[in-house]
Amino acid sequence: MENAELLQKIAWNVVQGRIEAEDEGFDEGLEGQPAVTELVTEALEKGVSPADILVDGLTDSMTVVGEKFEKGEYLIPDMLAAAEAVGAGMDILTPHLLRDGVESKGRFVIATVAGDLHDIGKNIVSIMIKGAGYEVIDLGVDVPTPRIIEAVKEHQAPFLGLSALLTTTMRNMREVIDQLKAEGLADSTRVCIGGAPTSPEFAAEIGADVHCADAFAAIDWLRTAQ
Repeated sequence: MENAELLQKIAWNVVQGRIEAEDEGFDEGLEGQPAVTELVTEALEKGVSPADILVDGLTDSMTVVGEKFEKGEYLIPDMLAAAEAVGAGMDILTPHLLRDGVESKGRFVIATVAGDLHDIGKNIVSIMIKGAGYEVIDLGVDVPTPRIIEAVKEHQAPFLGLSALLTTTMRNMREVIDQLKAEGLADSTRVCIGGAPTSPEFAAEIGADVHCADAFAAIDWLRTAQ
């Protein structure tokens, strides 16, 4: 199999949401065929550049997934399956990228704020930002403000993502940003917020740098925030 064809197969399996050979895809009859992990490993064994695998095999394919989502062809679970396939490929690729000197674009701390247990949107953002070349520190859900501040300090993170899906918990985003200011971190750490009840107006009100409606918006923001 030519390298270009192999990269196309990786990308196609990302769109199918297939991590391993035993996984089913959105199309029928794919079970048993090599999927993302097997194909990424094969590409590395054949000497394909890890950077090419990252861009042409993994991250660019999520643009296709985003288009399908916007058209209503994919639902959130479909998008999450594709994002998890990217994450699985990234787990294999990361040591090779580091060995080749492909530097991280920066550290990105992400968390669902205290009192909120929702993580699907956060997980998609986390995986896609990781796939875009950032070092992601995912703190999980229901994360108290002191833990978020501690992680920003520990990792000297220039970017922080805050997620909430409840109107009652999104107020905790303000607490995090106020604490960043109190700790003198507001100038060195840029904050994006997201989640169903949030908005650009709310981001401005609490002092966040930007509101990101989805993972694609977050990546676009990161490109301009460098």
